[in-house]
Amino acid sequence: MLHRLRQNPAQAHVAQQAEHFLGKEEVSGSNPDVGSTFSAQEVRTTVSFNVVLPLLSSLLSFLFAAMVADQWLRRRQPFQLVWTIGLLWYGISAGTEFIGSAWGWNEPLYRTWYLIGAFGVASYLGLGTVYLLNRTRFGYFVAFSLFAGGLFSILAAAARAKEGVPASGAAVAEVVVYSAVGALVLALLTRFDRRWVAHATAAILLITSAIVAVLVFSVPVAAPGYALDLATGVPIGTAFPSDLRILTPPFNITGAFALVFGAVYSAYIFMPKRRLLRIEGGPPVIGAVGRAVAVTVNFVASIPGAVRAHRAGTLNSRVPATLLIALGGFIPGWTSGLNRFGVTWSFFLGEFLGVLLIFVGFLVSIEVFSDIRLPFTRVVLVRRDPPAEVVDSTTG
Repeated sequence: MLHRLRQNPAQAHVAQQAEHFLGKEEVSGSNPDVGSTFSAQEVRTTVSFNVVLPLLSSLLSFLFAAMVADQWLRRRQPFQLVWTIGLLWYGISAGTEFIGSAWGWNEPLYRTWYLIGAFGVASYLGLGTVYLLNRTRFGYFVAFSLFAGGLFSILAAAARAKEGVPASGAAVAEVVVYSAVGALVLALLTRFDRRWVAHATAAILLITSAIVAVLVFSVPVAAPGYALDLATGVPIGTAFPSDLRILTPPFNITGAFALVFGAVYSAYIFMPKRRLLRIEGGPPVIGAVGRAVAVTVNFVASIPGAVRAHRAGTLNSRVPATLLIALGGFIPGWTSGLNRFGVTWSFFLGEFLGVLLIFVGFLVSIEVFSDIRLPFTRVVLVRRDPPAEVVDSTTG
């Protein structure tokens, strides 16, 4: 794959020019009020948001990472360490966007942005959730998400072909096969020894992260060494070859699904339940799908009871906390997805709202932050006593 990615920089450059033109037309269509000519006020507004929002996202991510790292030093839970890494990636990715918007983009900055933003943030935050839910049947969902990410690479390749920059069939096949093998490993471990699911997921992520790091910093990039949306100035991945771009779905889909649906699953565990559907036993794959359907149906049926408990002040704080985390994971995933289709105006806003909601979700949970203190010090800013609660943790 590395050879294929390196072999034709001229074609990538020609395709980049064509895609820049097509991208501009698509964005103009998505916002009829924005044309190719900006007034001075419009330029100042665009630049201002492109600088301020990534800066806020970066600063908040680093503060959040410091608080979770401080918590890890006290409790030594692996999910806290992994979330710290994911939040650092979030801060660095947003930091590259701030620097590029404020002082201009260059090739090393663009490559760093793509590596961390396209491959690192969602996958490592999702891995933290996998560690948190390591001893549950959540491994089946992670396996399914990884397999789905591999299949989505086929759709990504089709989209690149439609744009006139097709990915090679061999590269697509490799992504699908490797994703399927990884998914099978995770499913088997969930079936026979769940203790190893998170470690296996981490091993897969670390190995593939090393591979894509080499690729991102070695493949040719179309001149001038980066690509920005012509209407909004938001960075886009079109300067990279298609064989590299189709590698992102297994990372992003698996990570985002794990973060979002892991948070929803955690909310279901701690909320008062109304069980309309019970499914027990069955073959591993069919049984797992059935239980996922049961959890979904019962979660929706339990929402009115959770609302009543919240009004009465008896709802476990982890329920609103994890729902905020789920929403915070969903929003940037959605706006990043829109970015791939030429709708870029919401990218920086979604990124900031995402980390803000996740941060608020963590602060809301008394069980996670029973005391809020200056990181790496003994100075306690807020101390909260968790209420004595009996939690029904069954999930059927």
